[in-house]
Amino acid sequence: MSYTSTILSLIQQHPIYTLFVSFLSFLFIPYLLDQHHLLTIPGPFLAKFSDLWLTYISVQGHRSETVHSLHEKYGPVVRIAPNHVSIATPDALQTIYAHGNGALKSNFYDAFVSIQRGLFNTRDRNEHSRKRKLVSHIFSQKSVLEFEPHIRMYVGQLLEEWEKIFEAGLKGGKGEEGEGWVGRDGRVWMDVLPWCNYLAFDIIGDLAFGAPFGMIKAGKDTAPIPASGPSADLTDSKNQVQVTHIPAVKILNGRGEYSMSMGCLPPSYRPYFKRIPWFAAGAADVKSLAGIAIMAVRRRLQAQASGSLAIRNTDLLEKLQNGKDDNGNPMGRDELTAEALTLLIAGSDTTSNSTCAILYFLAKTPRAQKALHEELDRAVPDPTNGEGLPVTVEDVKADKLPYLDACINEGLRIHSTSALGLPRIVPEGGMTVEGISFVEGTVLSVPSYTIHRDTEVWGEDAEEFRPERWLDLDSEKRDLVNKTFNPFSVGPRACVGRNLAFLELQIIVASLVRRWEFVLEDGVEQELKTSEGFLRKPLGCRVGIRRRD
Repeated sequence: MSYTSTILSLIQQHPIYTLFVSFLSFLFIPYLLDQHHLLTIPGPFLAKFSDLWLTYISVQGHRSETVHSLHEKYGPVVRIAPNHVSIATPDALQTIYAHGNGALKSNFYDAFVSIQRGLFNTRDRNEHSRKRKLVSHIFSQKSVLEFEPHIRMYVGQLLEEWEKIFEAGLKGGKGEEGEGWVGRDGRVWMDVLPWCNYLAFDIIGDLAFGAPFGMIKAGKDTAPIPASGPSADLTDSKNQVQVTHIPAVKILNGRGEYSMSMGCLPPSYRPYFKRIPWFAAGAADVKSLAGIAIMAVRRRLQAQASGSLAIRNTDLLEKLQNGKDDNGNPMGRDELTAEALTLLIAGSDTTSNSTCAILYFLAKTPRAQKALHEELDRAVPDPTNGEGLPVTVEDVKADKLPYLDACINEGLRIHSTSALGLPRIVPEGGMTVEGISFVEGTVLSVPSYTIHRDTEVWGEDAEEFRPERWLDLDSEKRDLVNKTFNPFSVGPRACVGRNLAFLELQIIVASLVRRWEFVLEDGVEQELKTSEGFLRKPLGCRVGIRRRD
């Protein structure tokens, strides 16, 4: 009997062989056909055959660090999925995400759609252009300056709450269960991460919807959603629905982990994976997070319709309502809500994570914190006799506080909140990157985490927090740094709110550091532990604070 006949006989007699052979064929035939000509690209063995490898890595919460270690092992070009290549060079960043190159977002972004497609997750080029025209005007320099008093208001609230905690701590007090602060040795020791979250959510609540979530004053992670679900009607003032409160920060984190991991899977796999408990919990977080935007928008529209608008009318939602596309059409209600959700997510998680990381690095690097204290004392003297009011937009202009901007940039570089490579599809005609020709349909990405640690750009001390690396750059070095630094992405899909985000960080960091001294606790592990969903987030940052009198 021939070898082939033997195999066929086994398959007929033992169905398990059929499944096994089918499974091997499912994996190996696409690999051997090499439709995208990636056989020569190095990478993990399993990643070459199945998207499940990258999905597994993503679920673990350390995707960027894992991909970074692969680049250290294999070089600047690494295959991380059957049809996904990670390229970690500054030139690749400028090529893959460039204006006019025809590259579109991959189906990774479909996993981030909840209400309907928004500016972030729409993949159609024309639809994105329409949305960007509707949204980008709200982040003009004039609009951003209008928001400054509201940013300062909530920074002021945070300073007030910390003053209360500090005074209680000096008297030997400690926080109630769940608050976790304690006074000791002339300092108050506490986790600043929750407070960074409260601050960011209250600011974006005010800027986006005209009213805060009230997290700072409550000292609690809480936001309202319709108790009866997203379909409840809030437009009729006589038919108010019951409201329930959810832990918005926790749910936002769950949503990011779910969507990023789900996005790694082929679309045909996703309905089945939603049945797995971990993914099912993430899908529930997606719905709950959408409920926050639905509630906020409906309350806002209800107040407008009833004439009882108790919130200001210069917020982002008002500006979105006033926007018109090229045909003179405003956004519909679902689209308005979807864009409001995008603003909520983009304006909260990124700011809170970055603020926490910067405070951690300053606490870990006393030399840098001292230099920033000296700059702030010199350039922004406190006119309030020690009351510690927030700084103003005039105070934080770059020519007055260059070291502040250097500290923020260095924190954004090392922590890299948006760290993973954002996937793009090679367009018709192909694309050449790093001397390699990639065919149409190949997925490429550039990991910010890795290029932010490129020693040829940042030096051999790239892992260290050293703000001075941003100062006194010659023109050639400045061009290289600018080409590599990627906290807000680049090209036509870059973050539209980057000016607002940076202004928030300037006011927050300057105000907190001018008022407080931050130290890490002796004998406690000094590394900032993180977990990555779509964004890399700190898991906590316990520091000692002392008022600078």
